[in-house]
Amino acid sequence: MQADFQLWLQQQNLDSASVTQQLNRAGRVEKHYGNLDRHYTRDRLQSVIDDLQYTPEDEKKRRPNPSKINFDGNIRNNLSLFRYAMEQYRRFKDSEAEFAPRSEFDDDEAQAGTGGGVGEEARQRPGLERDMQAALRADISQLEPGLQIIDGGAERMVESGSIPITARDAAGAIVVIDLKAGSVGRRGVAQVLSYMGDIAADEPDAQIRGILVAAEFENRGRAAARMAPSLSLRAYAIKFEFFSMDD
Repeated sequence: MQADFQLWLQQQNLDSASVTQQLNRAGRVEKHYGNLDRHYTRDRLQSVIDDLQYTPEDEKKRRPNPSKINFDGNIRNNLSLFRYAMEQYRRFKDSEAEFAPRSEFDDDEAQAGTGGGVGEEARQRPGLERDMQAALRADISQLEPGLQIIDGGAERMVESGSIPITARDAAGAIVVIDLKAGSVGRRGVAQVLSYMGDIAADEPDAQIRGILVAAEFENRGRAAARMAPSLSLRAYAIKFEFFSMDD
């Protein structure tokens, strides 16, 4: 786990201190919960991530640490850091699965849509979303003039998951930016609204907006978004350029 995960973290342009922190936190989770790769195979680490949740309501009621990890200090802050490490490890394993060699059986299964196989579009989505995030981080103004990224270059962990990009607009509002490579319906809209709700709970005095970026939006997704005036929908397109390689 350590060597491959460390290399992947370095490829995310994290500094050496951040890489060390993520490795240490992942190692502590594995020490208490067992082999992370087995958890990934079982449910993509979701049961572990769920066990590391500690809500503002939990903090208000001073509930005890629900996890198997012992530590000193603020429970919510510590568990948030461990959850983020697990989200990072899940992204790392997703990237491994994306580029893993496939057998002829896998291809036949995907084309037939049977046996629980994952179709080619689903295989490509994690990579496309990472590429989209990298492109926006390089020039966030292409999404909206005046935006400034405020998440320090890393996805922000909240109770509902990890926010791809958190920014601030020209008027000072916090902007939650979610990225989807495929078509989005009501569930995608609900997810970004959950992210916005988590930020609102953490920062009750802040103005919160959302931008959901996707290839296309289903009618039900558009209908749901109409009832959330603070959420904007943006579609993206991929432009291909072709170059001659002939001598």
